Amino acid sequence: MNRAPLVSIITVVYNGERYLQQTINSVSNQTYKPIEYLIIDGASTDRTLDIIQDNKTKITKWISEPDQGLYDAMNKGIKLAKGELIGMINSDDWFEPNAVEVMVKAFLNNPTKTIFHANRYDIGPDNTRVIKKFNPSSFKFKYYGMTYHHPSMFIAKNEYKKHLYNIKLKAFSDYQFVLEAFLQTPQSFFYIDKTIVNYRLEGISAQMKIYNRLAEGYIARRNAEMSLVENLLSLIIRSIYFIFQKYFIK
Repeated sequence: MNRAPLVSIITVVYNGERYLQQTINSVSNQTYKPIEYLIIDGASTDRTLDIIQDNKTKITKWISEPDQGLYDAMNKGIKLAKGELIGMINSDDWFEPNAVEVMVKAFLNNPTKTIFHANRYDIGPDNTRVIKKFNPSSFKFKYYGMTYHHPSMFIAKNEYKKHLYNIKLKAFSDYQFVLEAFLQTPQSFFYIDKTIVNYRLEGISAQMKIYNRLAEGYIARRNAEMSLVENLLSLIIRSIYFIFQKYFIK
């Protein structure tokens, strides 16, 4: 590489003692080194702060204070970040060793792009690992749900100056963020066909009731300025899918 830009990696955590050490190790063991590592803790009451203290030489900056949820903590980290490129890795996930190197190469080779994304490994409760590739269908993304893998995304600091995450949504703010960018500047995305992150299937959205998932999806699309007709079409499609899944898929 002719240039080695600073990359900011942000971990948001609340009572994450179970997996946090693995997450920290995955950042400190990256093959690319100009990294600042920020941990944003939501005033954890378990051993999370002990783990952070034990790893303070691997962490550039950390804060621990009450917040308004996952997306509020993400926004705090973004505002503190000094890197040209920002990646998020939650406290129950971990990067592949060359994740940052792969994304920096894409960033340097594609200066007109601001949102870089790749594939992920889905980690099941029994620790099985399955590759989840990016689905390029814009129809599925707009009308059904997230086809981009947010944990794989590295986003230019300049993109975050345009918009941050909506802290009023519990689980769909990353979808709103990506949809906003997609509807406004679809040419800003760049896909790398490599698998760079391990994602445990224990997220908030998977635990939400169907009604709440439909409601948050509708709000996210409305906030992203999708047209009313398109939003209602999405609501119908998603409702039919959930009904079919509940009563016909065993």
